[in-house]
Amino acid sequence: MYTIKTLNAISPVYETVLNMEDYAFDAYAEAPDAILVRSANMHEMELPESVMCVSRAGAGVNNIPLEALAERGVVVFNAPGANANAVKEMTITGMLLASRKVVDGVQWCKTLSGKGAEVEKLVEKGKGQFVGPELQGKTLGVVGLGAIGVLVANAGVALGMDVLGFDPYISVEHAWKLSRSVRHSTSLDEVLKNSDYLTVHVPLIEATKGMIDAQALSKMKPSAAVLNFARGGLVDTRAIKDALKAGLLRAYVTDFPSDELIGAPGVVCIPHLGASTPESEDNCVRMVARQTDEYLRWGSIVNSVNYPDCPLGRCTEPRIAMLHKNVPNVIGSVTQLIAGEGLNIDNMINKSRGAYACTVVELDREPSPSLMAKLGALETAYRVRLILP
Repeated sequence: MYTIKTLNAISPVYETVLNMEDYAFDAYAEAPDAILVRSANMHEMELPESVMCVSRAGAGVNNIPLEALAERGVVVFNAPGANANAVKEMTITGMLLASRKVVDGVQWCKTLSGKGAEVEKLVEKGKGQFVGPELQGKTLGVVGLGAIGVLVANAGVALGMDVLGFDPYISVEHAWKLSRSVRHSTSLDEVLKNSDYLTVHVPLIEATKGMIDAQALSKMKPSAAVLNFARGGLVDTRAIKDALKAGLLRAYVTDFPSDELIGAPGVVCIPHLGASTPESEDNCVRMVARQTDEYLRWGSIVNSVNYPDCPLGRCTEPRIAMLHKNVPNVIGSVTQLIAGEGLNIDNMINKSRGAYACTVVELDREPSPSLMAKLGALETAYRVRLILP
């Protein structure tokens, strides 16, 4: 029986994925095997040694201390693409809000309350101030063609837009899903220059922080709108406000409000609703429940954000799964200890990701507790598990 601690309210849809005879979900567990989290801040949390993995029911992992957990041998999973359709729909909403001045119009309508029979005439007289362009025939620039970006690009095609996509690292899987009508640009400058609507769907890392800055905005049309449903830090807030004030940008729609942006002319702030749908929540929980199950039972790692992916099938013979530093001579130390006990290695997998690595060894018979202790005592080891068929 495995115990999973929940740090937020979690959709019970995990019951459709897991064999509930093998699992207990407990928000107050003191020694859980795994943690399932949505938005709870884990940076100051002290986790018991029992925790083998943390699963984030969503894509972003800013609330989780990835390196600190990696150095304790705790694998962190997320759910990339599970909320893609929800974010795609909100991005389309953002384009419409940037075009038709719907928010301003709705707010203006509220001022007509109590005008009685005059309302109809006032509406006809005042609606002209909220005129905005249609999406059809306009150019949509999509930066980042991952799970979400591909859906947004394809939706743009379906809306009759001319779509430019930019992603120098697009995967084969996502390339296959991309509409043939999407023009794949080889430079970000080309996308900036030609876009009537620019939407960014890339992860927030050091290389992408503030990528939409004053220099990028200076290359765009004054009539263009920028959409940000990925991460707030991708866009330079000050540069956006300056561009709007100078008439160098028409609108900015963001799912990441800040004190600087709220109420600023030309800015539409949405309270981080991109993935806030029951369908998205269910999809995320299903994905991470499956990943958690396969890791706890078989040591399989899929969609980890701090360790290399190491997908494994069902265990058919004794399996040692080791998380360790990615440094020389680790494999030699492991195989030497195994050989010293007279065991034969039937299969071995070694994967690395930056400073961290995992090694999986399948043996002809079960290793002794003494061998497992020696492996766990290696200076390079973070966690060593024995998984039996």
